[in-house]
Amino acid sequence: MPDVSSAQRNSAKGPASLAERVLALIASGQGTTRTELAEMLGASPSTISLTVGQLVERGLVTEQGTQASTGGRPRKVLRIGARNEFAVAADLGSKHARIGVVLPGGELTDVTTVPLVIAEGPEAALPRLAQALEDVAERHGRDLLRAVGCSLPGPVDVQAGAVTLPSRMPGWHRFPVAAWLRERFGVPAAVDNDANCMAVGEHAVQPAERRQSIMVKMGSAIGTGIIADGKLYRGATGAAGDITHVRIAAAGDTPCSCGNTGCLETVASGASLVRNLRDGGVPVTELADVVRLVSDGDPLSTRAVRQAGSHLGTVLAANINFFNPDAVYLGGMLSTLEPFVAAVRSQLYESCHPLVTEHLSIERASLGADAGLFGAGLFALQRAMARALHDAADPAAAALPLPVAASAARRGAAPGGA
Repeated sequence: MPDVSSAQRNSAKGPASLAERVLALIASGQGTTRTELAEMLGASPSTISLTVGQLVERGLVTEQGTQASTGGRPRKVLRIGARNEFAVAADLGSKHARIGVVLPGGELTDVTTVPLVIAEGPEAALPRLAQALEDVAERHGRDLLRAVGCSLPGPVDVQAGAVTLPSRMPGWHRFPVAAWLRERFGVPAAVDNDANCMAVGEHAVQPAERRQSIMVKMGSAIGTGIIADGKLYRGATGAAGDITHVRIAAAGDTPCSCGNTGCLETVASGASLVRNLRDGGVPVTELADVVRLVSDGDPLSTRAVRQAGSHLGTVLAANINFFNPDAVYLGGMLSTLEPFVAAVRSQLYESCHPLVTEHLSIERASLGADAGLFGAGLFALQRAMARALHDAADPAAAALPLPVAASAARRGAAPGGA
C-alpha cells in the first residue's frame, strides 16, 4: 500500500516546484501518465499521484482516455486542462525571425518566417515582431493566448529577461525584452538564448532515456545548451555552455569580438568562415553564400568548412569527455552541411575516450530549424503554467493584473521596459 502520509509530506515540502515540473512535462507532451512522470522526475508514484490529483482538482490537468500498459490496469492519459489555449513564440536571427504557435501537449503549428533586422535595435525590431505575433495569435483567438516566448542570439540574463553584452546585437544590452513583451501582450513572457531554447526543444522530442545531452548551435556564432539529468543546466550565473570563447591553438592571436584573442569563434563560426573566405577572394557576403557554395561542391569553401568543423570538434571533445552525455545534437545553418558535420563527428571520435563514445549519439537536431522556436514556446508554456498554478492556489491573485498596460499597448502605444 502506498505511503500516503509520506507522499503528503513530500508534496507539502515543495508543492510548487514539483507541481510546476509536472505541468511542464505534461504541457510539452513528454509525460502523459503518472508512471512516466514518476520515472522522469525520480519521485515516488504516491507523490506524483497526489500532485496530479491536486492539479486535476484545480482544473489545470484533465484525464482523457487510457493508454495501453505492459501490465496491470490501463494508464489514464493526462492533458493540460485547457487544450485550446496556446503560446506564441519567436526565434530571432540576424535578418529574420521564425515565429509560430505552441499548443499544450507539444504541438508546433503556424510556423512562418518574417523579416527582422536585429541590428536595428530593440526599439525598431520588437514592435515589428510583436505585430507578426499578434497576427498569428488572432488566428487562434487572441483571448486564448497565455504566454509569449522568445529565443535570442546572444547571452541572456533569464532573471532580468534581458540580453547581456551581446557581440552582434547593437542596442540590445540590458534591454528588458521579457518585460517589453509582457507589457505588449499582457501575458507572461519568457526569453532565453538560442542554444538553450534549442536544447530544450530537441530534448522534448527525444527518447526519455536520453537524459544527458549537448545541443550545439552552429551559425554565425557558436553556442551550446546542456541538458543534465533531463533538465536544462544553466550554471552558477547562467553562462553554462558558452564554448565560443574557449581559446584554441589554431586561432593564434586572431582578435575576437569578445575583446580577447584566439577564441574558437575566430576559426569555427559562420562569421569567421565568411570573413576568411572573403579575404581569400571567394565572393561571399553572408553565411548563406557559404552554404550555397559548399552545396555546389566549391573546393575552397568545402575545405574551409571541414577545417572549421575539426576545430569545433577539438573544443567540443573536452566538454564531452568531462560531461559524458548520451547524445550530441548539431543545429544551426552549418549543421545542414555534411562536410562540416562529418568533420565534427570525426574529431570527436578521435579525441574522446572510447568509453565516452561507445554509446554516444552524434546527430543533427531532428527538429532542424524549429528546435529553438519550439523550445521558446515550451519556456513560454512553463511560465503560463506557473502563473496558472499560482492563481489556482491564490484565487485573489488571479484578479490582479500583470504590471502592464496591455490594452493600451495593443492599441498602438509603445510599451516601456520595466
